[in-house]
Amino acid sequence: MADRISKEKRSWVMSRVTSKHTKPERLVRSLLHRIGYRFTVNGPKNKNLPGRPDIVLPSRQAVIFVHGCFWHRHTGCKSATTPKSNTSYWLKKFERNIQRDRQTRQALVKLGWQVITIWECELKDLDAVAAHLIAALPRSPQFDLPEEIEDDKLVAETQASYTGKK
Repeated sequence: MADRISKEKRSWVMSRVTSKHTKPERLVRSLLHRIGYRFTVNGPKNKNLPGRPDIVLPSRQAVIFVHGCFWHRHTGCKSATTPKSNTSYWLKKFERNIQRDRQTRQALVKLGWQVITIWECELKDLDAVAAHLIAALPRSPQFDLPEEIEDDKLVAETQASYTGKK
């Protein structure tokens, strides 16, 4: 099946796909902050660790990757579809992504980091994600945790608050 739009238009569309400060990342950061975790997103550890993790919790020696189901091929997810045009290209690209993710995880574990992956589709149930994070990242008992996470109470920071630009 031929692509319906021109090569130039496709290039322009793909250039608009962001890789940092995506909505799922901002949602996870807001959730982490709300339940009491402190982390970095632009710190030196983020840039120097293998795979450049989305979120680093240095005090807990843990990193979090927020993966899009389409790009990182979440097994069994309905969002992990394969485009019908140029299928061989996409299959090779997806396989490279999977292999890179696997190598990144192994390198981080070898360095002593705990690696947590949160899939985009999992963010539909924030209570479950919060429970998973709390179980994976043991906390001090001095913190009171909210009984329930209310979606409308989550506030995700804007990209401007991280870059200093308006």
